[in-house]
Formats: sequence, structure tokens, C-alpha cells
Amino acid sequence: MSKIVVGISGATGVIYGIRMLKTLFQLGVETHLVVTSSAIKNMLIETEYTMADLEPFASTIYDVDDVGAAIASGSFQIDGMVIAPCSIKTLSAVANSFNYNLLIRAADVNLKERRRVVLLVRETPLHEGHLDLMMKITRIGGVIMPPAPAFYHMPKTIDDIINQSVGKVLDLFGIDASLFKRWGSNTKEEIKIVKT
Repeated sequence: MSKIVVGISGATGVIYGIRMLKTLFQLGVETHLVVTSSAIKNMLIETEYTMADLEPFASTIYDVDDVGAAIASGSFQIDGMVIAPCSIKTLSAVANSFNYNLLIRAADVNLKERRRVVLLVRETPLHEGHLDLMMKITRIGGVIMPPAPAFYHMPKTIDDIINQSVGKVLDLFGIDASLFKRWGSNTKEEIKIVKT
């Protein structure tokens, strides 16, 4: 059975982390959840969820300040980590191994153990400093995956857009959650050409 750390940081788009957690739960994947205080604030602003609502979907929930937790050690066997969404502050800390809390420490540990670490960076537009940080993450083995929606699957709702991004992340872990229609699954007859 897969085991994945799900981190939720204080960028807009906390629904990505929530959807990730719930999808992994439905798939029977063991999850280890870390949520920052800023993410909890954004959760109340952007969704109808509270931390109490997430408890049933996580195998284990950690205090973000508990740097002695199991996921802070490379000896704790796990398949990898997702930070969804990933704020620029979190991106910067991970890129520079500035392990000031459990979220960053867990990411650093997974990177040093050469495990998959995916960051859904939520910021736009990007300046050179942001891009430099993303290059650092890429060079040390992480994956930068901004939740930029695709439209070939003809999304009808915000849920469709969220699911496509979450599904793409899970693909990186070899997990097919069947959350969206894949490119090439349409026949020519099903594709509607829209002229502008």
C-alpha cells in the first residue's frame, strides 16, 4: 500500500490539498497530513472545511511545529510527498533547506532520500527570484507542478478543473484515480471544434 505525505501551505487553493487528501483516502492510500497555520486560515476563507472535517480522511495528522514527528526522519518509510498548494514562502524554504517547521523538514527529508516531492506552486505572475527557486527544486529532484488547468477534457465545473490537476499529480506517483478524461480518450466525433 502506498504512503504519501500531504502538505497544505498558506497559498490560495487549499481545495487542491483537500481534494488530494480525500481522493487518496478513497483509493486506500495511507496519508500523513501537515497543515500550516496560514493554510488553516485560508481554508476558512476559501472553503467550508475545517481541520476537524479533514480528520476522517488522514491516516495521521501532525502538528506543523512537531519537528520530531515520524515524517521528519528519512528512516520513516514513505513513497513521497505533495505540497498542495505550495506558497512562495514554502517554495523558498524547501529550495534552501530552511527546515523551520515539519512541513519543510518532511519535504527536505523526502528529497534527500530521493523520493518524489511535488509542489503545486500557486503564484502568478512569476519574477526571476521565483523561477530561480523552482530551478533549485528541480535540480535537487523535486517536481514543480503549478495547478494550471487543461481544457481538452472540456471541464464543466470548478470541480472538473481541480480534479484534473489532482489527477495529474497522482499520475506522478503511479496512481490512476480516474479523475479526468485523458487526452486521446475522445473520438474525433466527440471533439467539438469551437471557432472564435
